[in-house]
Amino acid sequence: MKAEKGRRVSVHYKGMLDDGTVFDTSEGDEPLVFTMGAGEIIPGFEEALEGMEPGDKKTFTLSPEDAYGERHDEYMIEVPRGEFGSVDLEEGMMIELEDPAGRRVLAVIGAVGEDTVVVDLNHPLAGKTLTFEVEIVEVSEPGETPEPAG
Repeated sequence: MKAEKGRRVSVHYKGMLDDGTVFDTSEGDEPLVFTMGAGEIIPGFEEALEGMEPGDKKTFTLSPEDAYGERHDEYMIEVPRGEFGSVDLEEGMMIELEDPAGRRVLAVIGAVGEDTVVVDLNHPLAGKTLTFEVEIVEVSEPGETPEPAG
């Protein structure tokens, strides 16, 4: 059965930056399971898996626009230091915020001043070219739960 829109796909993957640094992997863990076409993963990743079958392996590279998008300066916001309470903030620290709709958003602390903190709301992988090594474990019809092979 091929990976196509509406089907549940189970995939092992390794994601790497241009310098070979692994930023995420399913190695030693359960495979990633998602529904094709449901917007659960980045668009380029899903497109690259289209038509693959269990056992198929592939390596592909995604430009920022097919992954987490470009970086945007307007996503760097200055927030009053008091909004963080007594939390000991450090530059480069990842924090979780809540947007007005109540969704969780990851952010990175930029400059930490006495009265203000610069918060980077760009996705940490925005602006980066990403390479993935993938192996399709299983493909199933909607409503079925793919089980890991082995």
